[in-house]
Amino acid sequence: MMWLYMSWTMQMRFYLHQSSYLPRLYDYVLVADKVEDMEDQTFKKQDAFIGELKKKNIKVTRIEHAGKVFFGICAPEEMFAKYKYLLKVSDSCNWSAEQKCETSVSLCTRIRIVHFVLNNTFIGSGESLEELLGQGAFESIFCLHEKKEQKKLRKEWASWLSVLKLFKQPVTDVKEYFGEKVALYYLWLGWYTRMLVPAAVIGIVVFLYGLAFFNTSPLIHEVCDSNTIMCPRCDIRCDVWNLSDTCTYAKVSQLFDNEGTVAFAMFMAIWATLFLEVWKRHRSLYVSKWKVFDWCEEEEELILEIVNNPQCKPKEFRHSYLRSIVVLLLVTLVLVVIIGLTQALVICRILTAILLSRSDWHFLRDHATTIAMMTGAVLHYITIQVMTRVNKIVAFKLCEFEKTRSFAATEKRFTVKMFTFQFFTLFSSLFYVAFFLGRINGYPGNYVRIGGEWRLEECHPSGCLTDLFIQMAVILVLKQTINNIFEFTVPWLKLCFRRTKAKTIRRKCGNCYRKACRKEEGNLFPCDLCNLRNWLDNYDLNDVNSFSLFNEFLEMVLQFSFTTIFVAAFPLAPLLALINNIFEIRLDAIKMVSLERRLVPKKTNDIGVWTAILEAVGVMAVIANGLVIGISSDFIPRLVYRYHYGPCAVSNNTNLDCMTGYINNTLATAFMSDKRVQNDFKQLIGYNVTQCSYKDYRSDEDQSLTSQFWLILALRFAFVILFEHVVVMCKFIAAWFIPDNPIRVKNDRLKDKLRRLKKELQEANANYDSRSTEV
Repeated sequence: MMWLYMSWTMQMRFYLHQSSYLPRLYDYVLVADKVEDMEDQTFKKQDAFIGELKKKNIKVTRIEHAGKVFFGICAPEEMFAKYKYLLKVSDSCNWSAEQKCETSVSLCTRIRIVHFVLNNTFIGSGESLEELLGQGAFESIFCLHEKKEQKKLRKEWASWLSVLKLFKQPVTDVKEYFGEKVALYYLWLGWYTRMLVPAAVIGIVVFLYGLAFFNTSPLIHEVCDSNTIMCPRCDIRCDVWNLSDTCTYAKVSQLFDNEGTVAFAMFMAIWATLFLEVWKRHRSLYVSKWKVFDWCEEEEELILEIVNNPQCKPKEFRHSYLRSIVVLLLVTLVLVVIIGLTQALVICRILTAILLSRSDWHFLRDHATTIAMMTGAVLHYITIQVMTRVNKIVAFKLCEFEKTRSFAATEKRFTVKMFTFQFFTLFSSLFYVAFFLGRINGYPGNYVRIGGEWRLEECHPSGCLTDLFIQMAVILVLKQTINNIFEFTVPWLKLCFRRTKAKTIRRKCGNCYRKACRKEEGNLFPCDLCNLRNWLDNYDLNDVNSFSLFNEFLEMVLQFSFTTIFVAAFPLAPLLALINNIFEIRLDAIKMVSLERRLVPKKTNDIGVWTAILEAVGVMAVIANGLVIGISSDFIPRLVYRYHYGPCAVSNNTNLDCMTGYINNTLATAFMSDKRVQNDFKQLIGYNVTQCSYKDYRSDEDQSLTSQFWLILALRFAFVILFEHVVVMCKFIAAWFIPDNPIRVKNDRLKDKLRRLKKELQEANANYDSRSTEV
């Protein structure tokens, strides 16, 4: 142990000797309201906290301005020397020999260490900085932007002109300034955006495929040229209507419900797997390059604990089955409430359709269903915005109840809960439209009614997929467009408002940097006026917190969910996501570099629990797309008709298209002579209407389900099972074929470990020789 202590002492002296020639920097700034009464409890708590910092040899510079007190925090160099030494001897060390010889610690690392120390410093009453901020003893806390590096990032990355660079990002520079966690987010976002290019191209091809047969499809002609009388959509003031009235709707359906969507859905399910597997390789290259491949979160936490307090004790892992059960029940309760809101939206949509059908305007009556669907989508978007804030509060409270071991554990559990809540909020309505709309509404004479009065919605005779497309298009376009506008303009307006204040100090110190600065203890210090100017510039910026990056990740992962789940109903979703992300990267960069205070750099080697969430979304994409094609679309009924009931199957007449008569085949007839039908359509009594048609596979005599219905149902489920097994098999093959780590990374790590082991052996031999000489 003696030689280990001597080695540590020599390393510490070397670091301290080298750091004495470096200019001292302010790592953090605390801001508080000026208190005149020294007996005030707020002042005493401020003074007690500053006193605790000084006990740790942290230099605190106090500057008063405009009723505020600014405390500049400057940590001692021995604190960072301890960190470097402990990191070197830890099991997760992945530093090369060149990095071990570095004599300085980057400001990014300094900020991370000081942030941990500040948040784990307690005054005599046991209160932490977070509690003091909540009590008003301090107003805010922030780390400082580096003007030189900030200007560099603004020029090369965080500007609107950089949009022209598309996928090019200086992620290594971002890592040096904001830490590995932010850099990995932008690395992932850039890779995701790049991978959207082939998905968007194929989505456009599928859309053009539907457009190519737009005018030649026999299904469209059959609808547009039909004289079929359809049953009323509602009970009061709703008359029968002609199938040809929905010609436009049928054309739109053909664009998004054709054979190409099946292949595209399979492609997107495999694409999601390839994206994740290739992302893991892409990530490995960079984390190996940044020397954090073997980084361990628990060891990092222990090192910071020791640097802050050498007498610390480890925070042990704990688990309570009772708390877990309570949390699970509460999460289930929240999900039930969210699903209940979905049912409320369904009722609102039904009531809207009924009210529009009773309107005196022919346009509203004729398009009541479509307008109600779009209105429901807008209401769904508003519900999403409201529930996002509610979900965040509930997720925070549940994490507080769990009493997690560390902030990292809290962040992981919060991420899982928040994503689950948001997923159900966004997709509950889509699941209803995809799998329940038009399938549980009944038929003439036996309609299913809410409260015994309001009929449920029905699908269009051309299929239900267009309803799902309208719902997705409205939500995706509104969510991306409005969110981006508010996400940028609100911080920009806040910053403009704040910078209208305190202009006097900026005029006074306009030439401050050209003045001579005083010297103290051999180090250069800018004058207090210059410090204050820099602090005020950072103070005026918009505040950030530990979950600022989480909001960006959540937005993008939910977009990934939209892009993969239900993509069969909206092949243009990858294109919209691609266009959005090209601007999203620069918008987030501008906001982070120029409009917000500097994020606390966090060290990591992965995107964390988001990887598991993305994998779960990939699995759900396979299931959902299989169900959409097998159940929601008319792909299976069309195949059955083509090869079993159509003209090509029952005769050798080659003059007819194989799909001729398909629409009429999907319609059943209700006769007004049936008393049950008369009760549902009382408004038709007295008119010259003897029968009407509706979409279903039922017998005209007794309205019982036909054998064709059961055949189609069996083939639907068979297709879903076959689709999912084939795609899942392709996903497993792709995951097995593409290793997570490239060979180059494995070889580099192997050489690095060998080099470090040789270096340790040389140091051990040198220490052994020195002890032998002394003896």
